[in-house]
Amino acid sequence: MHAELLPLFPLSLVLLPQNIVPLHIFEERYKELIGEAMANHTEFGIVLAATDGILNVGCTASVERLLRRYDDGRMDILALGRRRFQVQDLDQERSFLRAQVEYFEDTEEFAAEELQSKARDVHDRYESSGDLPTQGGLLSFMLSQSVRDLDFRQQLLMSRSESERLRMLIGFLPKQRERERYVVQMKELAPRNGHGKHGPDTAGDAG
Repeated sequence: MHAELLPLFPLSLVLLPQNIVPLHIFEERYKELIGEAMANHTEFGIVLAATDGILNVGCTASVERLLRRYDDGRMDILALGRRRFQVQDLDQERSFLRAQVEYFEDTEEFAAEELQSKARDVHDRYESSGDLPTQGGLLSFMLSQSVRDLDFRQQLLMSRSESERLRMLIGFLPKQRERERYVVQMKELAPRNGHGKHGPDTAGDAG
């Protein structure tokens, strides 16, 4: 029974299949987890950590590269997203969480070429998609590598339709870029406020 348990690594990120994520491993329990995964060439599960526990849909990862091993056992690695799963039952016998999981795939394997092309076009306005695969639901996940919104990434992870994910991306990517521009603009304006030159006179009077 224990051989079927998937080690879990709760993090403040959502890993998607075929996405690469750099990880710095410093806690003793996760040094153990990653060490076993590397030694046995096995996968571990990354799940989004929430304030009241973990989300029950995650993605397995494999260690693609050990970038650096420190003298105290800490590691820098590159992990690659593999398979999606849903947690069925948790096991706490080890120092790290493990779970019985159910792996799942899309109920629809392909999306229409027109929809794929539209998603590529929207993505390429901001970042080149290059020669990405179009089969097996991989395109949507690959186009999502630069998406940082955790809630949105979790929705993509849970979706079982490639067409649905591509439509979601078509609607989301322009909004993400607009938010990024706004944040940059605010950072440029913020230092000017409160000094009596470029901002309103009331900004620096408190205190």
